[in-house]
Amino acid sequence: MIKKIALVKNVVSLYVFIFLVWGLYRLLFRLPEGIEEIVLKPIIWLGPLIWFLFKEKASLSSIGWSTKNFFRNLYFGLGLGLFFAILGVLTHLVKYQGLSFAQLPSLVSPELLFVSLGISFITAISEETVFRGYLFNRLWQTLGDEWLANIISSFAWTFIHLPIALFVFHYGPSQTLIFLCLTFIFGVGSAFVFARTGAVVASVLLHVFWGWPILLFR
Repeated sequence: MIKKIALVKNVVSLYVFIFLVWGLYRLLFRLPEGIEEIVLKPIIWLGPLIWFLFKEKASLSSIGWSTKNFFRNLYFGLGLGLFFAILGVLTHLVKYQGLSFAQLPSLVSPELLFVSLGISFITAISEETVFRGYLFNRLWQTLGDEWLANIISSFAWTFIHLPIALFVFHYGPSQTLIFLCLTFIFGVGSAFVFARTGAVVASVLLHVFWGWPILLFR
């Protein structure tokens, strides 16, 4: 019981830290996308996570980073990725309020494709490691109920995207609501996949398929 309480405290502490620090950053600063996602996010999101792993004397495998069943998880992530790629396009259509496929060549260059894909992978590794590998996984361990842990962590996942919707995308009320609903659906799906595979790699691939269109057409 004491260990479970300690894990819940760690989960809450990590989430509150990231929500406050990252939310404050979104409110006050705006640096180039590459610096934000490749430098700042790993420091702010993964830095405290590493501290909690050290504190718990836990290994990387405890947050889903393992080579066990790697290719099975890889194929699983790729198989479901198409669905979340469609979700990602829908999410961004909220911002542009309609975008025909005939317009894509004028908006997307090969260089942008390559850069956005790389940034998407780094973002996915940071966010999925924290939310599915640690937060969802620890809640599941302590609560003993996969779906309860899924719903709680998915709500937490959704609200941590509120600052970017308000301060970066500058969405209106209806756009924000749709964006957050789609974000919640992805969170549930990603946690579901993690629960089936026990590995972050499948969730990372889902995240890339979901987040790449959003980043690509920003």
